[in-house]
Amino acid sequence: MNWGVFEGLLSGVNKYSTAFGRIWLSLVFIFRVLVYLVTAERVWSDDHKDFDCNTRQPGCTNVCFDQFFPVSHVRLWALQLILVTCPSLLVLMHVAYREAQEKKHRQAAGEGGGRLYLDPGKKRGGLWWTYVCSLVCKAGVDTAFLCVFHSFYPKYTLPRVVKCHIAPCPNTVDCFISKPSEKNIFTLFMVTTAVVCILLNLVELAYLVGKRCREGLAPRTARAEGACRCPDCAASSRAGRDLLSGDLLLLGSDPQPPLSPDHPRDHVKKTIL
Repeated sequence: MNWGVFEGLLSGVNKYSTAFGRIWLSLVFIFRVLVYLVTAERVWSDDHKDFDCNTRQPGCTNVCFDQFFPVSHVRLWALQLILVTCPSLLVLMHVAYREAQEKKHRQAAGEGGGRLYLDPGKKRGGLWWTYVCSLVCKAGVDTAFLCVFHSFYPKYTLPRVVKCHIAPCPNTVDCFISKPSEKNIFTLFMVTTAVVCILLNLVELAYLVGKRCREGLAPRTARAEGACRCPDCAASSRAGRDLLSGDLLLLGSDPQPPLSPDHPRDHVKKTIL
């Protein structure tokens, strides 16, 4: 398989990804694709040839190998890498669709007709949902393959000796795997990188959802703060007006004595003076 073409397609996703997405893509190509191409294929190239059983019964070695290796590690990893990177291609296709729609709109409406998308690569609207779904799919694919590997090879390790008693083997025979320690090291390495990729996808998903929630709550918070400020301003202005009017009424005036029913005119004169 020509992985260079595949890498060229996915390299365009970098400019539409977040920082976590770029780290994930680098991790996939450096620690998974390169390790798979440089070492894993060579390590597993002799798995069937050097799988040896202590019997000369024709067909016994083949059925024992098929029982213990129902699917080769390298084929499962190749399928996993293809499926885990396909959701990123969906993001690239969605951006290409937006750019095509923007081009058609400009041709129909002219230069003064406005724009459909200010930035076709901006994660807003449908593109945001496509990106979020791609993260869920990538984490789901890696998780599913980890479960498949664990079901085929418990604890992700290979034993040194395999007991086999399937026909046409005459009895329980011992079969020996080629380079089990080396294969276990690479298997655990690939499993660890897959777990790290799942964690990066979940962190990026939490970041995008949290950012969207903050952006959605920002206008409500601003409106709430504006509503809270208005009653305070009105109350403070009313209090200031009451205080000012009270000061004007009482400024330079003496306390007024109570009206006397016998001498009301004297009280009026004193008030005027």
